[in-house]
Order: sequence, then structure tokens, then C-alpha cells
Amino acid sequence: MQSFLKATLPADAQQATLVGRAWIEGQGAVLVKVDGDVLVDISRLAATSSALMELDDPAAAVREHAGRAIGSVAEAVANSSADARVVDSPWLMAPCDLQAVKASGVTFVASMLERVIEEQARGNPAMAESVRKEVVAVIGDDLSKVRPGSPEAAQLKQVLVGKNLWSQYLEVGIGPDAEIFTKSQPMSAVGTGAEIGIHPKSEWNNPEPEIVLVVNSRGETVGATLGNDVNLRDFEGRSALLLGKAKDNSASCAIGPFIRLFDAQFGIDDVRRCDLAMQVRGPEGFVMQGASSLSKISRDPLDLVGQAIGANHQYPDGFMLFLGSLFAPTQDRDAPGAGFTHKVGDRVSIRSARLGELCNRVNHSEKAAPWTFGLRAFMANLAHRGLLARGL
Repeated sequence: MQSFLKATLPADAQQATLVGRAWIEGQGAVLVKVDGDVLVDISRLAATSSALMELDDPAAAVREHAGRAIGSVAEAVANSSADARVVDSPWLMAPCDLQAVKASGVTFVASMLERVIEEQARGNPAMAESVRKEVVAVIGDDLSKVRPGSPEAAQLKQVLVGKNLWSQYLEVGIGPDAEIFTKSQPMSAVGTGAEIGIHPKSEWNNPEPEIVLVVNSRGETVGATLGNDVNLRDFEGRSALLLGKAKDNSASCAIGPFIRLFDAQFGIDDVRRCDLAMQVRGPEGFVMQGASSLSKISRDPLDLVGQAIGANHQYPDGFMLFLGSLFAPTQDRDAPGAGFTHKVGDRVSIRSARLGELCNRVNHSEKAAPWTFGLRAFMANLAHRGLLARGL
């Protein structure tokens, strides 16, 4: 159990300010912090994750708050696994609650090219390899020096328009305006150990390992965590208007294991240097390794935050912002040239040394645990626990 815990927490966990949410039977969703090997209830400091992020210095407030111990971190982590959960013991939920869940798309060159390929292939995975070769032959596979919104990007656009290769994905990849979309609804994200869902009609899909920023209502980025932006490549490839169906299904958004609050030991510059490692291990023995590095992102993380919130769009409860992924799987799984798609039973682990590890098992979305604990249930739970008066 200790080795499992070590994998879940950041490598420098003793210096990290980590907060999350735990389900405690008979109480409900409880805001917690990691204090050494113990989970501590901090709901008297803030009733919700959203409210905690509104404090002037969330990390300092968390460190100074002495709450009630609810159990060991190791036991809660082990009990978070969907196939081994004991109802009467605490388990980890997604560490956000009232915050909107937003995502940035096409923020890395490699994944941008794969989106162009999805579009050109009309969502047909059998066509992907031939389309990939055609696209790369024309525009190359290294656009890393093209700064989004720059005169050079505008010039490249004109060249591609002339070759009938301009794409909506290139528009947001190297154009002035970033793609910011709604990934899922507040309270709907699942945490580490939970099943993640793919639509049963999807035949071409993949995980997207990402850093997720935590932003309060004032537009201040106050922490970060890990996320899996599960994506249906066939749905989105057929039409960009199917983005909602490609991205927002039951259990299709995983966030966790904990939010690491910004403090003297960890801040936005550390996020900019974060590397992610991902592994997919299939029930038939298939193994795929992947990686994503924030140092290769096309747009600065704070630029993406600035494009998400401002005079034109407010988030009174704050928001979680997926930063996009460099990872775009092309490894063949079932047949040469067929590429990668998920199978039920796949186990996906996403790890960053500074943020820990997020682990989930794949199932069809209608078979994953249904989302029942929404905003009304949460408000009723807080009222029952006497926390509504403390503010949300």
C-alpha cells in the first residue's frame, strides 16, 4: 500500500501543499488536505474547493489550518479504485467541485497535426495513415517556431489556403485566438481510481494526458493538477460540431489525484517545465507509453487563462483549465496501419513528478458509475453538515 501511495503523490510530497476531496459515507464530499500520511478535513476552513481558491493565499491558509484527521492517505488512495472500493471507508473524488471545467484545444504542434488528419480523414481511422503522409509532405511536422497570431503564422495560413489544406484546427493552433471549450459540467469529473467512459459507438478514441490549472474568480491561477481529457477522434473528425459529443460523456473527464496549490516550492514556472508520462495497459497485454511536455506548448499557460476569463467572460466560481496535450497516439494496436483506440478494461496512468499520478480504468460511458451527486445534492449535503452558513 505504501508503494501505491508513493506512486500517487508527487515526488516531493513533503514540500507540497496538496488538497482534494474525499467521500465519507454518512457525511458526503469533504474538502481535505494531505498532512504527511494523514488526510485532514479542512471543510471548516472552506466549505468547497471553489471557496478555498478565493482566499488571499490558499496555500498558507491550508498549511496553518488544523482540522480533523479522517484516515490515512494510503488507505483512501487504495480505496479509490472502482473495482476494490469499500463503501464505509473514505475514497478520493475529483479535487474540484463548483468550478467550471474548461479545456484548451490544439495547443501543441503534434496534436494539432493529428487534428488536421482527423478532419481530412473524416473520422475514419483506416484513412489516417495515408492522410498523415500527405499532410506532413505539404506542411512538414515541425511548426514549433511558428508563434500563434504572428505575421509568420498569417503568411503560412495564406500558403495553406492556396493549397486547399487550411483547417479549423490550424486556425486555432497558429491563429490569434485559442480554442477554449467546455469539457464537462461542474461536479461531473471523476477522480483517481474511478472508471473513465468512452461512448459505446466510438471506434477511434484516445486518452489525453494534460496539466489542469486551477483559476479563481479573479483570474488568478492558484494551483495545478492532472487531467485526462478523454477524446473520441471519430466523432470529432466527422464534424467539429460534434465536439460536445466527442468530449462530454458520462465519466469522460478525470481530474486528480490532488490539487497542488502554488507556494514558494511550486508555481507557474514549475508548471511550464512539467513533463507528463502516460501508460495504457490493455487487458490483452497491449502496452503503450506516451509523454507530453509543457515546455513544447505553443501558447503560454497564462495566455490561455487570459483568453478564457476577462471582461467578456466571468467565472464567479472559478474554473479548471485543461492545457491541451502533446500526446497523439499513432501506435498500431490490432493491425498494421490501424492506429490506436481504447478497449474496455484499459488502465490509463498519467504521472508528473511534481503533481503525482492519476489512474483510471476504461469502460463504456453508460456502464461507468452514473453521475448522481450534482449541485442540488451537494447543496443539500452542505446544509445538512451546517456548512452553508460558512459560504461556498
